[in-house]
Amino acid sequence: MNNETRDPAGINQAATSAMRTPAMLSAGTLIGDDVYSGKDEELGDIKEIMLDMRSGRVAYAVLSFGGFLGIGEKLFAVPWSALTLDAENKRFVLNVEKDRLKDAPGFDKDHWPNMADQKWAQGIHSYYGTTPYSDNLRN
Repeated sequence: MNNETRDPAGINQAATSAMRTPAMLSAGTLIGDDVYSGKDEELGDIKEIMLDMRSGRVAYAVLSFGGFLGIGEKLFAVPWSALTLDAENKRFVLNVEKDRLKDAPGFDKDHWPNMADQKWAQGIHSYYGTTPYSDNLRN
């Protein structure tokens, strides 16, 4: 697919109105996308997408929350399975209230966690109420 068949959000323009969720999106088009809560509160935006190189799957989206011009922002690794694409509004939905996100395990841009650490991953998935996709691979 080339850029002529995609809109700026990377959504395939050939998709019909009946097909709201595109089957494929470029990772680069997702960086900077807004993330909202289920109550339509703006939570932040996607800064990075983390790939598990062993499985080839998207593991986490790194969400930026708070701060001003990158100063004082807090980053959160959100399990990819916790996000839902809202293609109509070109954003993601995370069913977490803003106040709960403030207390979520996070990090700053200079001190990233070891996202390959299984104990760390279990804590993140537990916080967001998701199942690690690696658990599904074992079954």
